[in-house]
Amino acid sequence: MKEFIEFISNNIQIVYIIILAVFVGVEVIKSIPAVLHTPLMSGANALSGVVIVGAILVMLHSDPMDYLALALGFVAVFLGILNVVGGFAVTNRMLAMFKKKK
Repeated sequence: MKEFIEFISNNIQIVYIIILAVFVGVEVIKSIPAVLHTPLMSGANALSGVVIVGAILVMLHSDPMDYLALALGFVAVFLGILNVVGGFAVTNRMLAMFKKKK
């Protein structure tokens, strides 16, 4: 627990940026009409690939004994992969609606 508090105190600016990003993200998503939500989100899910690569790089450069960084990196990679797969599935279903039926 002491390490966590020390990490937060050393990286307080990053914590503020993450909190601000969460609030901005919620406000942006709330203002998107329902008709545009699926195409925009399926396109935005491709950005999760950047999250995956970034998380892998953070995990590579972290100390092998820093279990917090490794655990957070693993969670970021896992959720990023889920988001990419879900984005492709949604896009595939959306494009299937426009195909001619036999």
